[in-house]
Amino acid sequence: NQSYERAVEIIKAAKNAGADAVKLQTYTPDTLTIDSNREWFRIPGDSLWAGKTLYQLYGEAYTPWEWQPQLQKVALSLGLDFFSTPFDATAVDFLEQFDVLAYKVASFEIVDLPLLRKIAKTGKPAILSTGMASLSEIDEAVKTIRQGGSEQIALLKCTSAYPASPGEMNLRTIPHLCSTFKVVAGLSDHTLGNSVATAAVALGASIVEKHFT
Repeated sequence: NQSYERAVEIIKAAKNAGADAVKLQTYTPDTLTIDSNREWFRIPGDSLWAGKTLYQLYGEAYTPWEWQPQLQKVALSLGLDFFSTPFDATAVDFLEQFDVLAYKVASFEIVDLPLLRKIAKTGKPAILSTGMASLSEIDEAVKTIRQGGSEQIALLKCTSAYPASPGEMNLRTIPHLCSTFKVVAGLSDHTLGNSVATAAVALGASIVEKHFT
C-alpha cells in the first residue's frame, strides 16, 4: 500500500514467523500494461478492484523500485535470503544491479520465453510457478531455461485463485513435477492457514511460498 515502513514491518514479521527468504515483485504499471480505460483493460466482476483499470491496480500494488535495494539490506540484516519476481527484461537488468539470489517466474509469465532466456543468462536459480500452465507449457519453459545455460530450476504447484480452496490444490502434482522434469518441486500456496503447506511438505515439497501482508 505504498508504505516503505509497512514493507519493513512485513519483512520483520516474515523473519519472526520462521521464513527463510522474502520475495518481492519487480514491475511498474508501464512494464505490465497500458493506461487505457477500454473494457479489455478494466477489471470485471465483484472483486475488490472491480471497475478499476489494470493500470490503476498495478499503480497501487507495485513496490517502488528505489525501495528494493534497501529492502534487500533489511532482509539480509535479519538473516533472510532475498529475491524477486521480474515481469520483463528491464526488471531483470535492475535486479542484477544488486545481485539478487534467484529469480521467481510468476504463473502468468511462464510462457514468456524471452523473459525465461534473460533469466537463464544470469546463471541464477529459477523458481517457476505453474498455476496457469499446461504440461506442455511447463516442458517448454524448463527446456528454454536449460538451453539458456541454467540447470538450477524449481517448479511450484500453484492454484491461481485468491484465496484458493484447499480442495482445489491437487497436491499430488508435486511429486509428479519432480519425477517428470527431474527438478526440485514445491508449492506456491494461495490458501489461508498452513494445513495445505504441511501436506505439501509431506508429499515432497522442498519450497513453500506464502503470500504475506
